[in-house]
Amino acid sequence: MNLVAAGLNHHTSTLELRERLYFSPEQLPGALLHLRKLLGGGGAVILSTCNRVEIYAHHSAPPEDVMGLIRRFLREWHSVPEEAFAEQMYVYTDQEAIGHLFRVACGLDSLVLGEAQVLGQVHDAYLTAQAEQTADKVVHALFQRAFAVAKEVRSNSGIGAGKVSIGSVAADLAVSIFSELKDKTVLVVGSGKMGELTLSRLVDRGVGRVLVTNRSADKMEEVAGRFGGEPVGFAELAEELHHADIIISSTAASEYVLTPQHFQQALRMRNQRPMFVIDIAVPRDIDPKVDELDSVHLYDVDDLSGVTQANIEERRKAVSYCMEVIDDAAERFWTWVQGLAAESTIVSMSHELHAIRERELAKTLANLPELNEKEREEVTHLSKRIVNAILQRPMTQLKREVAERDPHTVLHLVKRLFGLKEGP
Repeated sequence: MNLVAAGLNHHTSTLELRERLYFSPEQLPGALLHLRKLLGGGGAVILSTCNRVEIYAHHSAPPEDVMGLIRRFLREWHSVPEEAFAEQMYVYTDQEAIGHLFRVACGLDSLVLGEAQVLGQVHDAYLTAQAEQTADKVVHALFQRAFAVAKEVRSNSGIGAGKVSIGSVAADLAVSIFSELKDKTVLVVGSGKMGELTLSRLVDRGVGRVLVTNRSADKMEEVAGRFGGEPVGFAELAEELHHADIIISSTAASEYVLTPQHFQQALRMRNQRPMFVIDIAVPRDIDPKVDELDSVHLYDVDDLSGVTQANIEERRKAVSYCMEVIDDAAERFWTWVQGLAAESTIVSMSHELHAIRERELAKTLANLPELNEKEREEVTHLSKRIVNAILQRPMTQLKREVAERDPHTVLHLVKRLFGLKEGP
């Protein structure tokens, strides 16, 4: 069995491409079932965020075949031709795939180094796969180990030091544009986690007024109440837009929520006073052409990655320690995975030797009719202990050999030596 991690992220692809390959939470269950059908077995998890689309798979097929099925899956599900994304994809196998997941879970591969939100996203992706029964034994163990490694790294290093989140970056930008926020109004469109985190940072900076709109009236009221804001009906968004100096948009819409026409109208009503717009959604909520308008400062998630964050150097100092922990954990987990290849052979060895023991024991007991029941039980237990003691060293060494050498060659030799049936 092989482990494969394949996908694309903010390092390798454009936001436009990630939008086309994005899986919404509502799509994930169906997508996982379709992927499992294509793979025909094994385990799989889909991790889809604003910064990455990744698939983790455990399968008996060669990695190149699994990769071909993953590309086919993305092509079929999103109706996007392979040539549009194949060159932007990366693929990791076996121990490298394990290490990649651990780096992602620890925030080392994030747009903002060390950010904690990605761990929750990894956890949600795993839970969805578990609910749809696409997480097999190895995938389950892999993600559980990733969570443990992330906890260890965050507890024992400075990778989470300082405020360098997307929300902090956006708040800094807002201050750089407006200087003071106490007389400014922020409008929150939608209720994404990152949008609320950004709003929280702006409130901390003293923004004067908060407006909240959402398609869900209950969610709108809840967020508005939590931040001391005012609810705005989603249908009235266009009419109320001109009140906002800062707009944070983070919906799950499949098409643009705000267009250049909306902002042109708002700017006229504002006498062209500047507007700072943060589009954190993937797919994007705001038509990129809005950025062409004078007095509108539009930032999406890729734009924010280019902003220098305070305290980032302190986090970089922790990377070396984090990588040591991750590399060691990945090596140990891969050794465990390789050891699984020997399990069926070990079981066969045990069955074979105990079958011989039982045959010989039956002959011996038949030749010793004078033994009472207690004595017969003692002889039986002795025979079991002898066979188990003989098996102990070969079983331990076999696990080591398959972890260090070609498992197929090692297992084939063992099966020939013990006269075991060939097979998977």
